[in-house]
Amino acid sequence: MNKLKGLYLITDNKLTPDSSILYQVEEALKGGARIIQLRDKEKTDDELEKTAYLLKELISKYNALFIINDRVELAKKINADGVHIGDGDYTLKQTREILKDKIIGVSCYGDINKGLEAEKNGASYVAFGAVFSSMIKKNAKVIGVDILKEAKRKIKIPICAIGGINSDNISNIDSNVDMKAIISAIWGDEVKDKAKYLSSFC
Repeated sequence: MNKLKGLYLITDNKLTPDSSILYQVEEALKGGARIIQLRDKEKTDDELEKTAYLLKELISKYNALFIINDRVELAKKINADGVHIGDGDYTLKQTREILKDKIIGVSCYGDINKGLEAEKNGASYVAFGAVFSSMIKKNAKVIGVDILKEAKRKIKIPICAIGGINSDNISNIDSNVDMKAIISAIWGDEVKDKAKYLSSFC
């Protein structure tokens, strides 16, 4: 649990394609990323398995955490550090039965009560967003930064902020928020330098 802190980066099948994902993730880790989530909404588990194994091996060298989005069975198969689930995925109870003592993150969108329920039912951390308008999820409801402060007051497990966070607005998020998750604002060119800058606010 004490490792659930810092810059939390999420891959994207377009921004981090197979040809560059390992290079980009390593640059991010060199820059100070502490958690990497593999997120791919298109490939099958079998198609992702090799990449997941390689990422796990790489990320462990930097003593960082490797989380897989949605794919509970894949996370179990490759022994990832944990999984992140949202609405429509396995329930938290089902996920905990499969992954035992692994990290389980739960998307709570803008719902504090959902976060409190997840905490009660054994979540390792909860995520709130979209904090700002997001290029990845353009239809996501923007919840703003104040809800993060409320979440920190009411919820004891670590809190992750997500959605539209970039180098221009990350300083607007309360420093007490445990993790700040970023997708589009990190990948591409100068990943290491961007990660260093963003990590300074985490």
